[in-house]
Amino acid sequence: MGSNRDSWTYWGPYLAERAWGTVREDYSPSGDAWRSFPHDHARSRVYRWSEDGLAGICDRNQYLCLAFAFWNGRDAVLKERIFGLGGTEGNHGEDAKEYWFFLDSTPSHSWMRWRYLYPQVEFPYASLVAENARRTRSDPEFELLDTGVFDDDRYWEITVDTAKEAADDLVIRLVARNAGPEPATLQVLPTLWFRNTWSWETNAARPCLRADNGSLVADHPMLGRMVLTGQDPPLDVLVCDNESNSLRLWGVGGQPFPKDGIADHVLTGVPTVNPAGEGTKGALRYSLTVPPKGTARVLLRLSPAGQRPGNDAATLLVRRAREADEFYAELAPGLSREEALVVRQACAGLLWSKQYYHYDVERWLDGDPTQPTPPVDRRGGRNSGWRHLNNADVISMPDTWEYPWYASWDLAFQCVALARVDSQLAKDQLILLCREWYMHPNGQLPAYEWSFGDVNPPVHAWAALRVFEIDGRRDRLFLERIFHKLLLNFTWWVNRKDVGGDNVFEGGFLGLDNIGPLNRSAVPMEDRLGQSDATAWMGRYALDLLEMAIVLAREDDAYEDLATKFVEHFCYIARAINNQGLWDETDGFYYDVLSMAGSPPVPLRARSMVGILPLCAGLTLGVDTLARMPRFAKRLQWFLDHKPEHAEPVSHGAAYQPGEGRLLAIVDPTRLRRVLTKLFDEGEFLSPFGLRSLSRYHLDHPFRLEVAGVEGSVDYEPGESTVGLYGGNSNWRGPIWMPVNFLVIEALRRYHRYFGDKFLIEYPTGSGNQVNLARAADDLTTRLASLFLDDPNGRRPLFGEYQRFQLDPAWHDLLLFPEYFHAETGAGLGATHQTGWTALIAELLISRRV
Repeated sequence: MGSNRDSWTYWGPYLAERAWGTVREDYSPSGDAWRSFPHDHARSRVYRWSEDGLAGICDRNQYLCLAFAFWNGRDAVLKERIFGLGGTEGNHGEDAKEYWFFLDSTPSHSWMRWRYLYPQVEFPYASLVAENARRTRSDPEFELLDTGVFDDDRYWEITVDTAKEAADDLVIRLVARNAGPEPATLQVLPTLWFRNTWSWETNAARPCLRADNGSLVADHPMLGRMVLTGQDPPLDVLVCDNESNSLRLWGVGGQPFPKDGIADHVLTGVPTVNPAGEGTKGALRYSLTVPPKGTARVLLRLSPAGQRPGNDAATLLVRRAREADEFYAELAPGLSREEALVVRQACAGLLWSKQYYHYDVERWLDGDPTQPTPPVDRRGGRNSGWRHLNNADVISMPDTWEYPWYASWDLAFQCVALARVDSQLAKDQLILLCREWYMHPNGQLPAYEWSFGDVNPPVHAWAALRVFEIDGRRDRLFLERIFHKLLLNFTWWVNRKDVGGDNVFEGGFLGLDNIGPLNRSAVPMEDRLGQSDATAWMGRYALDLLEMAIVLAREDDAYEDLATKFVEHFCYIARAINNQGLWDETDGFYYDVLSMAGSPPVPLRARSMVGILPLCAGLTLGVDTLARMPRFAKRLQWFLDHKPEHAEPVSHGAAYQPGEGRLLAIVDPTRLRRVLTKLFDEGEFLSPFGLRSLSRYHLDHPFRLEVAGVEGSVDYEPGESTVGLYGGNSNWRGPIWMPVNFLVIEALRRYHRYFGDKFLIEYPTGSGNQVNLARAADDLTTRLASLFLDDPNGRRPLFGEYQRFQLDPAWHDLLLFPEYFHAETGAGLGATHQTGWTALIAELLISRRV
């Protein structure tokens, strides 16, 4: 995307919020990424693969980075990046402990707005670490607001606006508001630096950054010249090198002007900046003394010519903000003020979450020629089967701090939400993950950085179809390109994840983390876990490829053969899930089934999203489609006539009448009613805020597994997990997750299109209120939206019990997009900036207006 330097997307917010604690930077023998490169190292140690910062921007190759550093005069370290706890430090896994917000962005990043709330008292690093270490998994997390550092409004509200005059001409305005009751001083350091690309290669070219008349001039052999200058002269211009402080870190050697040289000079006055004003990292230093409730600003310009921002800069900022207003007004007309706020900040989060991602696995495993050789054990350890993977692209990330790396099923949902604001970006992202430097030669898509070989649900085809539709069904080339790539991936699934060859799949992890009573990726080789969700995902996958083939067959008859292949394969999968023990006729629900040598199969009777996902595998074939593809229609009829045992997923027990459409679905009308009865039961799945990931039934009836030496359990946990599986920072045992709610809502609308108003269901179960499935889908959308919208008391459920967010007007409209939500209160949990799939709320709000 945007590789041309004249492209308006060449510069953007592609700088991560966190680069420390990632797999890429972990060169330890143990593979403990959080301890290998902790937060304390980040200010002093050079990164190998990418950079991080506050309100950061960079070019799409991340040659040159611009971000802000702050000092309140009390902190022991310069504030250069978001602080949080590593995976072993938090009582619920890794967790950012600061408050920052992505408030606005256009798709081209011609306009962006970012806000940060910075305490004026000393930042409580030590107490955040100590108190969270003291707490157990049964305790709530200890957050920055809990420390009292914002009491009496003693904080800075820092807003950074960026507007482009041209593709490489950026005006940046920082406004610092002193929210406190007394005058206060804030040091602001706009920092410009080169990503270190020279320390890893022999005789690599080294760029140069120098101070010049109150400005910073950056010359790069690939990027050319860029100059950072301010409207007002800075207090001083400080320059050091983006090199590790080896003396501080390891007690050996030492650069005279290392990466943390600017910070040490600002905090203590030591001579750790280059008096010659040359290096690879520099900052303009401003000191702002602001009266209580007052504001001060810093106006900057980054451009090749180096002109200072003048009076035209204010005009540019107003113009770009107005253009953004017009863009979002046209995107979602008819929304209420509250709904428009949610949509805009969700989209802003998606656009700010585009990050430069660099990871050459082969080089990472073998080491760089100028650096110490990595431990030999690493060569057969994490990601060693993915030596082909060499990524250096701008990618949509799930979360810029907690998940500053891509995950394949997250990315699929992100692209559906992105398609409303930038359909080309959404298409490019889906194609990118299928390219040969991502997809494994065997056809597997990379799962996520911690284990590319793990398995995420196969939702890429579904996302491609949704993006294709949102884009107006015009880009046939996109659909054709991704269809051929996904044929390889579908074949990988069939060959690798159907051990018995019986169309019951064993996907393992599948992104649902701790949803089951045991680790689904660690079932012994001699045993088998038949998974309802894996099998349902594959049924959905077959239908998506069928739908793609039907679209492509409009212009190429060769695709009719593939349509036939996938309709038949879907029937095989649907029959398997309904007839090989995954459907429980007594309970009227789908379960995983554990088969162990010498023991009869054991259904894992935990009512969870595992058993709901079969609802999502459905597709209607209209009369026009069947008429347009006579060979396909004829073959389909032959298949149904000659293999009647596989006809149920198409006919559902009803004789086909010429002139009628077809419904292809795993769940027939009878099973559909039985599953929906549980789904719409407020004592089971239906929460005031959407669908729970595990039935509330298990609050009083925990599921226990004890068979042949294998033990496990599942309890209903509406909030944070008390189980350490997968680090303990994900919880599918009760909370509300946006992506699966989205899929269920889509499925209900699909069934309604086929059955119409004649199919009524009690909603909620036991209420006596009969509705059609479209009405049920509408209500679920309303429940999900209510997480973000003011209730009658003016409170947003996602903010939970934090009164500052609920009652303070300066905080109340600063939205977070949490990873998941407490099923009983709606409070946001997990990663706070999961504008990846949680941004699907924007698509739900927009789609019901268009």
